[in-house]
Amino acid sequence: RHVKLSFREDIQQSPTYVSHNHSLCIDTPDNNPDTPFEFTVDNLKRIDAIISMYPEGHKQAATIPVLDLAQRQHGWLPISAMNKVAEVLEVPPMRIYEVATFYTMFLRQPVGKYHIQICTTTPCMLCDSDSILEALQNKLGIKVGGMTADKMFSLIEVECLGACVNAPMVQINDNYYEDLSPKDIDQIIDELKAGQVPPPGPRNGRFSCEPAGGLTSLSEPPPGPGFGVRADL
Repeated sequence: RHVKLSFREDIQQSPTYVSHNHSLCIDTPDNNPDTPFEFTVDNLKRIDAIISMYPEGHKQAATIPVLDLAQRQHGWLPISAMNKVAEVLEVPPMRIYEVATFYTMFLRQPVGKYHIQICTTTPCMLCDSDSILEALQNKLGIKVGGMTADKMFSLIEVECLGACVNAPMVQINDNYYEDLSPKDIDQIIDELKAGQVPPPGPRNGRFSCEPAGGLTSLSEPPPGPGFGVRADL
């Protein structure tokens, strides 16, 4: 269950619990210890496979992958899902809460079918991520932290996603979309609405993260494995 904090009775009498984002969590109809959650049969098999990769007696080491599996099944992580992970791994629930509330990859509130994370850290900001954020908000009709009425899209602002050389960029579910312009945002959202998955990666034509102006080194085919070896050896 949630972990109850100690407060003087005359100051705070209602149940309050540890939560993510350094705030307190109060039970809601969608997020409480009695919210139904059970792993599917297939996911229970996956959990067994995950646990088998760790030494005997160290199930807790599987916390992150099993939490990720729970989130992929449910779409986000209610407290009941975290409690189920604790049960499966045979650890105190607090050990699971500690991980789920630390890593931003774990979503403690409902999100849209397409969860958009826009990076606005310095490299992306210098490459005009503000224009990408504005294009997203205008296209979706929501602000940062919001979700569209049809629950198809949600939008949050995040710190560095590790694709600085391809700034500005966004992450949508598991895919990175890089070297973006406002026009790209319109196209990506339209394709998602149509049930398509836009090809991830750079949108400006370059391959991966090679220099935007073309290669400046390693521009020739690599020599064969025998290059530089004497023929008589």
